[in-house]
Amino acid sequence: MGTPEFAVPTVKALIEGPDEILAVVSQPDRPKGRGRKLVPTPVKQVAEEAGIQVLQPERVRNPEFLEQIRQLAPDLLIVAAFGQILPQELLDIPKIMPINVHGSLLPAYRGAAPIHWALINGDEETGITIMKMDAGMDTGPMLLKRSLKIGPDETFGTLMPRMAELGASALMEALELLEQGQLKEEVQPEEGVTFAPPIKKEQLHIDWSMPAKKIHGTIRAFDPRPGAWCELEGERVRIFSPFFSDEKMPSGVQPGQVLRADDTGIHVAAGDRAVGLRELQRPGRRRLAAADFLRGRPVKQGLVLR
Repeated sequence: MGTPEFAVPTVKALIEGPDEILAVVSQPDRPKGRGRKLVPTPVKQVAEEAGIQVLQPERVRNPEFLEQIRQLAPDLLIVAAFGQILPQELLDIPKIMPINVHGSLLPAYRGAAPIHWALINGDEETGITIMKMDAGMDTGPMLLKRSLKIGPDETFGTLMPRMAELGASALMEALELLEQGQLKEEVQPEEGVTFAPPIKKEQLHIDWSMPAKKIHGTIRAFDPRPGAWCELEGERVRIFSPFFSDEKMPSGVQPGQVLRADDTGIHVAAGDRAVGLRELQRPGRRRLAAADFLRGRPVKQGLVLR
C-alpha cells in the first residue's frame, strides 16, 4: 500500500524480491495540470508496468475493499506513505502482521510529513523506522531502524529520494530477518515523542520574524515544490537555496528588511540574524540565481519583504 514517489523504491524492491505480491493498493487517480487530466499515482504506474493488480479505494474502510483484501488472504500488509488512516479491521487481516515503512527515527515525527518537519526544524539526522502497525498514529512496535545524515543545505528534493531508497533496503532487511525468525519487536519509548502533521498552505509564506534556522529549514523543506514564498513589493516570489548570511543586523532593522542584494544573494534580516537567498522565482518565470534575478528585477537595500 503506497502512493507517492517515496513508496516507489519499496514497491520496486518487493517486485524484485522473492515474495509474491498479491496486489498493490494506491490512492485513486487525481486530476493534475492545466488540462486537469487524471494522472495515475507513481506507485500505480510501477505496479501496472509489472503486471500487478492495482486496487484504488476511495476509502479503505469501504466493506467491499476490506472483503477484497480478505479474499486475497495476505501474509503481510506492507505500507509506505499510503495516505489514509488504516482501520484496525484492515490491520487484522494479514496472517503475520501489517508493516509500515516510516520516514523518521520513531518516536520522533509521528504523522504524515516526517521528512518535511525534520528539515523545517533544522535536524542534522533522520532515518527510517520499519514498524508493526497498530490503530494509533505511528505508535506500533519498532522492528528495525536505520539512520541517515542530513546535509547542511539539503532540500526535500534531495533528501526524500535518499530516504525512499533507505526505506526500501531497510524493509527488505527486516523481511529477511522475519523469515529467519530473528525480527524482534521493540516498544516505542514514551520520551522523545514528536509529531509531523500535514503541511498547511500558510506555512509556505515565510515569516521573517522567525529565527534564521527555522527560515533556513522551511525554505529547504519546500524545495523544489511547492516552494516557500514571500511578497516583494506586492508580487509573490518563490525563494530557494537559503544560507546563513554574515551580514550585520543594524539596530532598528525590521524582520524581512533587505540588508544587501548582489551576486552573492539577497541578504534579509530574520528574527535573530540574516538569511541569504541564492535563488528566486517570479510568477510564471523560471527559477533563477540571485544575480540573474536581480538583473531583471532590481531589489533595493532597505526594502522589506513581506
